[in-house]
Parts: sequence; C-alpha cells; structure tokens
Amino acid sequence: MQTSPQTNEKIYDLAVIGGGINGVGIAADASGRGLSVFLCEKDDLASHTSSASSKLIHGGLRYLEHKEFRLVREALAEREVLLAKAPHIIRPMRFIMPHRPHLRPAWLIRTGLFFYDHLGKREKLLGSNNVYFKEDSPLNSAITRGFEYSDCAVDDARLVVLNAMHAREKGADIVTRTRCLSARRDGQYWVVDLENEHSQFQIKAKALVNAAGPWVAQFIKQDLELKSPYGIRLIQGSHIIVPKLYEGDKAFIMQNDDRRIVFAIPYLDQYTMIGTTDREYQGDPAQVQITQAETDYLLEVSNAHFKKQLTQADVIWTFAGVRPLCDDESDNPSAITRDYTLALSQENDEQAPLISVFGGKLTTYRKLAESAMQQLKAFFP
Repeated sequence: MQTSPQTNEKIYDLAVIGGGINGVGIAADASGRGLSVFLCEKDDLASHTSSASSKLIHGGLRYLEHKEFRLVREALAEREVLLAKAPHIIRPMRFIMPHRPHLRPAWLIRTGLFFYDHLGKREKLLGSNNVYFKEDSPLNSAITRGFEYSDCAVDDARLVVLNAMHAREKGADIVTRTRCLSARRDGQYWVVDLENEHSQFQIKAKALVNAAGPWVAQFIKQDLELKSPYGIRLIQGSHIIVPKLYEGDKAFIMQNDDRRIVFAIPYLDQYTMIGTTDREYQGDPAQVQITQAETDYLLEVSNAHFKKQLTQADVIWTFAGVRPLCDDESDNPSAITRDYTLALSQENDEQAPLISVFGGKLTTYRKLAESAMQQLKAFFP
C-alpha cells in the first residue's frame, strides 16, 4: 500500500510513526473523525510484531491469574465487536484445556472460566463446559478430562491492512518503506524528516503519534532526542508449524509445569501451529528468530499432551516476534502486563503534543486508538 502526500506544504493534524496494528488503528480512528492523517512505516504494514502473534482475538484467560480483570473485560467485549465487524477474517474457535490436576485444581479452572464467560458481553460465542476424553482422543491416555471454552482466530496481518485501507478511504496518506529519520518541534507543529528509496522529504503535523512498537523507546531517545517516560521490555514469542496433529477445527490450550500455557491451533487446514514462548530479548527486533531452546520447549510441551510425538524433523516452519511491553518490573516475562500505556508529552500549551504507545494487545487495538484520541481531543476542538 503506497499513497504519497499531496504536497510537502500540507500540514496534517496527525502524523503516525509505525504501521503495526496500533498505528493503523489510531490512523483509522483519527481519519474517521475527520482529521487529516499521515502514517509512515519503515518496512511493510504488519512486518513485525503484528504478524507474529498467535493469531487470536481473545480475552486472555491466563491474565485472570494475574488479576488483570480490567484488561480481560475490555478484551472480551472487543472480541464480540471485532467478530461482528470482520467475520471474513475473524472466526469463532473452541479451545480445549486438558486437565492436569498437579498444576491447577479443577475448581480453580472452573472459577476462571465462569469469570471468562461473564466478565464481558457475550452474544455470539458459546460458553464453557466440561469435556471427557475417550480412547479416540488425540491426547495421551492419562488425560481423561478437561474444559472447553470459546475465543476467536484471526488473520492478524490482514486485520492491519484492512485498518490501513479504511484510514486511506477516509483520506489518510499511508506510506510504507518510508523511514522517519527525525522529528522536532517547531512551535505548534512537528517537523518530521522522512526517507524512502527515492528521496528525503519533510511533513508537518499538529500532533505526533509514536506507535513504533518494539522501537517506541528507541524512537523517543534517538530520533526525537527526548527522555522516554517508560521503560520497555522486549519479550520474544516464538511459534513452530508442524504437520496436523489431530483432526477437527478446535484448538488446545496446554498447561505446562512452569505454569505457562501453550496453544496448539489448526493452521491452514494441513498444519498445527504451536506457541508461544516468553523470553527476554535484547537484540534488534527486526532480527528476532526462534532459538533451539524454544523449539525444544514447544516440542516437549506438545509431546507431554498428544499421542503423536514430535521431533525436530517435524518442524516445517517457525516464526518469532517481539512484544514491546511496558516495564512493570515483574521478574517473570509471562507475568508482565499485556495492557497498554499511553504517554502524552507536552511541556506547555504552545507546544505540539506527542503521544507514545507502550504495550497493547491485538484484541484491544480499537480501545487503545479510542484512548489515544481521547487524550488528543483537547488539541482538536
């Protein structure tokens, strides 16, 4: 997707840096409100974190264990909204959780599923129930019972592209393979220096949105030469693709001895996607790749649950992404909040505002965009 600014003399209401789900979500919301929007992405739309997810629109059942009730309630409500808005790329999916008594007692799981069924608005999706496994189950014979509930699967990259197309239809200029070199305040405007394969150019905007994902803090420090209001922790999540493990269109959510959960999800009819992992990542987010330890971990979790045993030779493909999470000083990468934080920066009333996006989930991108526009509302009466 490539449209060019009409003229370098145009002053936009909003300039958005980053073409992942949060950036295009904000662009779509702002342009839908009648604001003039410019969005640039240094690579292609959804090139990084937004296309390396587990491809789910979900409330986040495991977040209940970390007492993130607000996030789960918001995500559950958004699950219904997105399913209604985009049924061509979002579909209901049933998830089966095999019961492993030494990890979590049945009463605890049932309580969690009760909250999951009732915390948010649920109209189209079925509620949870108990399940019992027979001899023809794909699970190991020692696993005899479990629980089943509903969430949704999504084509994550298409969701990003559709939001960018919507923004463009509302008048936004969307440019890909265009890097923001720097940005500086000039009175009530931001002057943004940009570069693509053809040339360097400038645009001006009344407000700047930093939706650079894994590069959000780096963008503030290096390109804006400002101090980041929050720390960012890069958490790597990796997946493996293997030949279809079982028949049917249901997913499995597997509990592991480290108290993490791993999904096994039907993928492109012939395959199963297994993931994700959680590990601290220190390198360049653009170069992230699955490690051998992660591959071994995912194979081990799968083999502990399914009759069909997997080896390294069964791994057809892998992908990995980096989740840019707001640093809440948690010792456990799995426990770091998946909620979003928006930081509005403006030292005085005469200065052009900057809003930076830290964290966030695919499922709640619309609410994040609404929150961002609410913070910017005073600047666009």
